[in-house]
Amino acid sequence: MDTVIKVGISTCLLGERVRYDGGHKRDPYLTDILGRFFTFVPVCPEVECGMPIPREAMRLEGDPASPRLMTQRTRVDKTEQMTSFCDDKIRLLAREELCGFIFKKDSPSSGLHRVKVYNSGMPSKNGRGLFAAAVVKAFPLLPVEEEGRLNDPDLRENFIESVFTYSRWKTFLKSRPTFGGLVEFHSNHKLLIMAHSPSIYREMGSLVATGKGIEQPELFRRYEELLMSAMAHQATVPKNTNVLSHIMGYFKKELSAMEKAELLEIIRQYHEKLVPLIVPITLLKHYCLKYDQSYLLRQYYLSPHPSELALRNHA
Repeated sequence: MDTVIKVGISTCLLGERVRYDGGHKRDPYLTDILGRFFTFVPVCPEVECGMPIPREAMRLEGDPASPRLMTQRTRVDKTEQMTSFCDDKIRLLAREELCGFIFKKDSPSSGLHRVKVYNSGMPSKNGRGLFAAAVVKAFPLLPVEEEGRLNDPDLRENFIESVFTYSRWKTFLKSRPTFGGLVEFHSNHKLLIMAHSPSIYREMGSLVATGKGIEQPELFRRYEELLMSAMAHQATVPKNTNVLSHIMGYFKKELSAMEKAELLEIIRQYHEKLVPLIVPITLLKHYCLKYDQSYLLRQYYLSPHPSELALRNHA
């Protein structure tokens, strides 16, 4: 691919033996599949902050909103060591132009969701690893996910779709962007945004419509915020069904009665979860080419990521 898409990742997920027990957690999907499309930027907070391999196991303790990182056996507080590293690492990562980050679940440094935090010896799954928390705070629009949750096909598609969208936006910003360029970018992403958040889609339309009266840096900042906020919403079956029906409206004068009936039936089957999204999408792409619908052919909704990833092939 022409554009290098950088994605941060917990080092152990790539097969590096950096875990506390000297092992790794290599994830074949990440290394063998996503590794073909992303350039991974590995981070192991424990090792990079100066801890050895192997090392004593650690856990989060205290207030889930501001937990301490403690060694389990010797009871050494590693919080300051880790937070100092996080401050330095965040500054370095800001130069990387990351388009996403994949964290190791359950890690007291890198866990993103439901990390155990112990209070008076009792665990509750309501914490976040110290490094993961620092990344989310520093880069609030960055698509982030845990490797375990990527086993869910819907969450996987949403994350990867967001990463590719963020990459296209960053490429746009590097291209001496103009207001006209923003209008074109938005036009090509309209249906994709609609599939993720119809309400934010309407808000973005209003922003672009009045964009000439806004200073360009502020306009682009507000657009980026809305774009990534929209992508953070999952594209559900009902929302996709709405977009598919919307696309069908572009062919109301061209489709024969038989073609219209076939398309309606395929959309119904998708809505009932009898066929995957790729089925109506493939048929719509065929009609776009057959009837020369150039506007629709430019829509990233029809091809938001490489087809080799087969993200729309699950029912």
